[in-house]
Amino acid sequence: MRSKAMPATTITPEALLHRLEWTVLRRLDGLLHGDYRTLFRGHGVDLADLREYQHSDDVRHIDWNVTARLQTPYVRVYNEERETSAWFLLDLTSSLDFGSGAVKKRAVAAELVGVLARMLARHGNRVGAVLYSGRVEAVIPAGSGRRHVLHILHRMLAMAERTPAKGAPPSETRLQELLQSAGHAIARRSLLFVVSDFISAPGWDKPLAQLSQRHEVLAVRLYDPLEQELPDLGFVTMQDAESGEQLFVDTNDRGFRKRFAALAEAREEALRAAFAHAGVDVLELSTEDHLMDAVMRFADLRKRRSSLTAGGVLPRQPEH
Repeated sequence: MRSKAMPATTITPEALLHRLEWTVLRRLDGLLHGDYRTLFRGHGVDLADLREYQHSDDVRHIDWNVTARLQTPYVRVYNEERETSAWFLLDLTSSLDFGSGAVKKRAVAAELVGVLARMLARHGNRVGAVLYSGRVEAVIPAGSGRRHVLHILHRMLAMAERTPAKGAPPSETRLQELLQSAGHAIARRSLLFVVSDFISAPGWDKPLAQLSQRHEVLAVRLYDPLEQELPDLGFVTMQDAESGEQLFVDTNDRGFRKRFAALAEAREEALRAAFAHAGVDVLELSTEDHLMDAVMRFADLRKRRSSLTAGGVLPRQPEH
């Protein structure tokens, strides 16, 4: 049995996390063989001591001030930081409410964040989040423990249940605002997960590149198969999730389906170019993917990170 994202229903953060712990995390413990230290290594080093230089030492670690004072070469000894800080940069705008099947992109995002945050927190790491819904709603400082993961999930689910004010003008997604806010809020080098469908006004690639210069960044790109290729469904009403604009189309028209596919492919190419330019790796996650497989693809990416070119994209989930 493979774990697949569940349909979006009214669910408490406690119930969601409890289900993920039993259906996903317990199985991951066996599949990963406890190899969490490889997945979540620290990003810093602390000066631990000074000692006399030995023949095999790296000359770059020589402390020249101490060497000059004592007239004997001394080197700095460092301890690698064991824990890491991870941040989830969460695009929770209206376009995440789309899903051609029973599962919406928003549900996929909540489950992935729940699994990754719990994996990190229960091994002594700290997790934080920046929540965006057309504007930056909250910056949740990095913390540890199960209760802190529940707090992040609570804020995510509470935003999903919120209904827009009547007559409120539609808000355009501007991911650069989320990324720039994260750049100001996160001072310490961290592992960043940018979770979004990247349906946004242009201009987000530059702040993403700036983040990747300081932090280790993974873009988690959510999508639904229907956003890339339209089947023959006859006459349907299509609605923009953010503006509310509706369009009545005939999907039986082969020419229309070809034009739709061409536009979708052009967008795919533009996204790939933007990620490559920003120098970040990408985990692509469909509403039809199995969550377990997605986390294993993430683990594989972490293990192969040193040999991958920045901007490489992991294979998508095979069709079933």
